[in-house]
Amino acid sequence: MHRILLADDDLEVRTGVADLLGAQGLEVLLAESGSEALEVVQGQEIHAALLDWNMPAYSGLEVLPRLRDLFSDLPCILYSGNLTAGMEGVALRAGAFAVMRKPVQPALLRSEVQRALDEYERLLKLRGPELN
Repeated sequence: MHRILLADDDLEVRTGVADLLGAQGLEVLLAESGSEALEVVQGQEIHAALLDWNMPAYSGLEVLPRLRDLFSDLPCILYSGNLTAGMEGVALRAGAFAVMRKPVQPALLRSEVQRALDEYERLLKLRGPELN
């Protein structure tokens, strides 16, 4: 079973997205802030991350490189309700796997998360078990 980190400070969004991803057969680790996101992954294996751009105690953009330090090549998706083209470029240059605008259509979210998990599996096969 794949495990994904979902970090979003909006309880309603976090709950809805967790339900959607859980129905997709994923184990979802939840965090409501950037610092909590970094705490909940300690000692865990995760296969992808979905990070809200605007969160207290580290933004999604600030969490991204810290997660990548812990989990090499981890596909991280950033999303935001006030996304601009400039923000998207910054996120992609920082190593985001994908960037999406909230509210995200459920089919698009499922598709992007699956694409991220497929990328994780592809990299795992290329590098072997030492990926993380």
